[in-house]
Amino acid sequence: MTLAPETTTLDVHVRLEEGWLAVCDLSLLTPGRGVAALLPDGRQVALFLDRTGRMYGIDNRDPFSGAAVLSRGLTGTHQGRAFVASPLLKQRFDLESGQCLDDEAVTVRTYEVRAS
Repeated sequence: MTLAPETTTLDVHVRLEEGWLAVCDLSLLTPGRGVAALLPDGRQVALFLDRTGRMYGIDNRDPFSGAAVLSRGLTGTHQGRAFVASPLLKQRFDLESGQCLDDEAVTVRTYEVRAS
């Protein structure tokens, strides 16, 4: 049996120290656009879905400005690495590692993400 995403309810889960936490419905993720989800400790995770269906989760807080805006950034690739560019100061963050591509001294936290 094949299920279409439009007829199947799948939740996006983020792995925290305590285990997996359901944060939103998969249908809310659109390739190329981010979604912010509030975590129990008050932090936010920025969730992204790429065009191949791979999901990423990084801290939503931009370490350069302190604002929770990375989920609103533009996504792209650089040398085969998926990234999001901060909408404020335009620094790019690798969606897999959290490494800032423009300043090697800066990283953001990443989260393991799954749909189930």
